[in-house]
Amino acid sequence: MPYLDFRQPPFDVLSRIERQSIRKHAQVRYLAADTCLPVDDYGHFFLVLKGRIEQQREQECLATYLGANHSTEGNTYDWFDARRGTEDDAYCASEDTLLLQIKGSAIDRLMAQNHLVRAILSDNLSERLGALAQRRSYRKPLSTGDNERAHELELQHIMLQPIASIELLPVQELPATASLKDGATAMTRAGFKHVLIQPPTADISHVTPLRAQGLGILTDTDICRAVSEGQSMTQTPCWQYATFDLRTISSTHDLGDALLAMTRYRVHRLPVTGDDGNVIGILGQSQLLAHINHHSQLISIEIEQARDLPTLHKAVDAIGRYIRMQQQQGVKVAIISRMVQTLNAHVFTKLWQLIVPSEVFTRSCVIVMGSEGRGEQIMRTDQDNALIIEDSYTHPELAHYCERFNQSLSTLGYPLCDGNIMMQNPLWRQSISDFKQQISTWFSGRDAMSGIYLSALLDAEYVCGNEALLTELRGHLIHAHRQADPMFVRQFARAALQFGEIHEWWQKFAPLLGKSSTSDIDLKKAGIFPLVHGIRTLALEHDIVATPSTKDRLKALVQQGVLTTERADTLGEVLEFFMGQRLAVALSTQDRHAREVNPNTLSALERDVLKECLSVVKSFKAQLRQRYQLDI
Repeated sequence: MPYLDFRQPPFDVLSRIERQSIRKHAQVRYLAADTCLPVDDYGHFFLVLKGRIEQQREQECLATYLGANHSTEGNTYDWFDARRGTEDDAYCASEDTLLLQIKGSAIDRLMAQNHLVRAILSDNLSERLGALAQRRSYRKPLSTGDNERAHELELQHIMLQPIASIELLPVQELPATASLKDGATAMTRAGFKHVLIQPPTADISHVTPLRAQGLGILTDTDICRAVSEGQSMTQTPCWQYATFDLRTISSTHDLGDALLAMTRYRVHRLPVTGDDGNVIGILGQSQLLAHINHHSQLISIEIEQARDLPTLHKAVDAIGRYIRMQQQQGVKVAIISRMVQTLNAHVFTKLWQLIVPSEVFTRSCVIVMGSEGRGEQIMRTDQDNALIIEDSYTHPELAHYCERFNQSLSTLGYPLCDGNIMMQNPLWRQSISDFKQQISTWFSGRDAMSGIYLSALLDAEYVCGNEALLTELRGHLIHAHRQADPMFVRQFARAALQFGEIHEWWQKFAPLLGKSSTSDIDLKKAGIFPLVHGIRTLALEHDIVATPSTKDRLKALVQQGVLTTERADTLGEVLEFFMGQRLAVALSTQDRHAREVNPNTLSALERDVLKECLSVVKSFKAQLRQRYQLDI
């Protein structure tokens, strides 16, 4: 693996995944003194590890790039992108030189993914200066629970996003001769507070793309002003009250530029132009501020405003981008998962509202289970949901609604559950009384599925509808558990031990470092499931069913004296580590299961932490084994 000091720019702002990508496409090159790079190598990016490179054109030295041996501190080096030179340029070594050569395609992908790297490597001086200031704040680590810092990093990222990244308001236009009534009608019909007005000199005999030059805008404020002045709404043309020669902005500009323009020129709306100069949409100030102030809040607004499945799909896609952005900025996975749980709940609620009549909505309760219910769901993995229905209430289309709900979620990217734990399954679409009877049956069952189904319900979280139904169901869980065989919880706990130990894996992999290996670590089996189910078992034993969150269960177990604060904190941190590793795998491989990690891809520090986390899981399983006498 070639040496690359990630403490040096432009690579000191990379995520772990981005660093791995760069490593895969890098190799060390040697260039002897008084020799030049072959022209065939001009498609690469180079770091000067040692020595000196001169960029020459027509016998003139345009630039000099120095290695670490020329640094006063002995640990910094220059870089150059040979692709930016011309055919007349030559890159020659004035002394024996070591270069780190990185494929240009890898740099292009990195610049597309990481706005800060793009700014650092930009030809524009102002962008590089801005990137220099951002690097200092970007490299500050996030402390535990530092939500303010996470928000600051998110804001920095959003300000550099192009205007094209935000959905613009569609263009609504009228000829200049249209009446004020026509303008008000157009605003009402579109649900906007403005309408664009063509220049009075425009030729309206044929339809042409709307040009920005001479364009005007009529707002609801202008309509109010006309009414207060006693103007005839049917006789007065729009152009008399419209504002012309508007300030516009290109879609390639950053959102920060748009905010600056609005502030500087004291306008609330900016027509946005495409590459051909035509107006492609309107950027409103309230829309922009909502996006900048809190990106996740904007996603929530988009979900709420969705009127059909395609528009809801856009909001769901934005959740995925939000997760990637938060992870790249170092936000704690617990914070990300909680926000994703909230946004997903908004999606599920909106979809249910689009499908069912209001009567069904108010007389039933939609719940989610599994990691989604616990608030530990980050990737869009299998659905786990159910519908609790009021007693004596029926609807002839209820089965159809439930199937449509699950299938629509699948279309949105939430895969169907392999175990069919979904409301389209009659087992998970029952009245409150039938659910209670079913729960009592599961507590008396000896088969594995009874434990699986109870685990799902213990993780249930409210989404929408009549929440009292879920509260009543949780109360029955406590009652049924107290009425069950005292040995039930012992059998229930056994599932946490169903996957074998991973014995001293670090010794097995030590000789293989740097080589390929298929012996990956299953993060779910080795770490996540034993912790989640073991803590779930302890919570059930002590009637802690009001919350499905593992974090909240740990707090309740501490309050009841079952676990010490130190032990609970350790278990919570270990679980979060496994979740973070799983998220990293998901983002780097697009694997929705994202369970396995190859130790060879981890740093020495990460491998050491993983070893310690697996040791904690092992000790926790031993604690369960002793507590519930599982060896007997």
